[in-house]
Amino acid sequence: MALALLQPTPTPRPVRPALSLTVGRSRLRFFLGDCVDVLATFDPGTVGTVVTSPPYNLGIKYRTYRDDLPRTDYLNWSERWLRAAARTLTPGGSLFLNVGAKPTDPWIPLEVAQVARRHFRLQNTIHWVKSIAIDRDAAGANVGLERDVAVGHYKPINSDRFLNDCHEYIFHFTPAGRTRLDRRAVGVPYQDPSNIKRWAAAGDGLRCRGNTWFIPYETIQRRDRDRPHPASFPTKVPEQCLRLHGVERAGVVLDPFLGLGSTAIAAVRLGLDFVGIELDEHYLAEAVRRVKQAAENRAEVSGQ
Repeated sequence: MALALLQPTPTPRPVRPALSLTVGRSRLRFFLGDCVDVLATFDPGTVGTVVTSPPYNLGIKYRTYRDDLPRTDYLNWSERWLRAAARTLTPGGSLFLNVGAKPTDPWIPLEVAQVARRHFRLQNTIHWVKSIAIDRDAAGANVGLERDVAVGHYKPINSDRFLNDCHEYIFHFTPAGRTRLDRRAVGVPYQDPSNIKRWAAAGDGLRCRGNTWFIPYETIQRRDRDRPHPASFPTKVPEQCLRLHGVERAGVVLDPFLGLGSTAIAAVRLGLDFVGIELDEHYLAEAVRRVKQAAENRAEVSGQ
């Protein structure tokens, strides 16, 4: 996940020139600046898909950002960047908005979604599950589990009031609530092959995955080296969002809170053009490094 300046400023920050990269079929542009200021320079309707994760205002210790604004200030800031994003989105576009919470403050995602409601229609609510326990009996005999399993990663909560938090929201907003999706692009096989005959739409033996996605974080050895950002999401999250929207219709992909560049890497993997905005120069440099590293084996990177 990525960040933006949370403290409102009376005058816009100057937009720094973008760094541009060409990776295979993808053209990537990276801006250093406040996303509201940068988006103000874009022509309306020039972005096809937005996949992003803004700060949650949970008091996370970022390098240069205040993540504990009064709630009204935080929601007013959310209003500004969401309005700017809505202006840039095409009529058939999608905004995939990842927002998490904490047990003592569970309303943040829903309050941000209410702000987004002023500019978009909520078309789908996706539940990103980061860790899950599956009982052997519930999985069924066909799965072949020998015992109950618990998979994924979570932050343990030492509390006699709250459960461990293993889930975050991904709100799928669209301009009119009528954006067509490629549901089987992230489909799953039918467990019972006889179901394929019953459903005429079951092409390739796949069904819609539904709105619950299990996507765990990768295991890391060193936090400072492998995930040098206090809040990030796996590349599979934006990649799955882009596939669901439809790669052929995705257009230019935007992440106004670039962070470590997970959405940029997903765009490269899918051959899509990308625009990323980040206020912190350190995170921007790390994101560009990771994009280059992801494409290094293909030897397809040229920069300026």
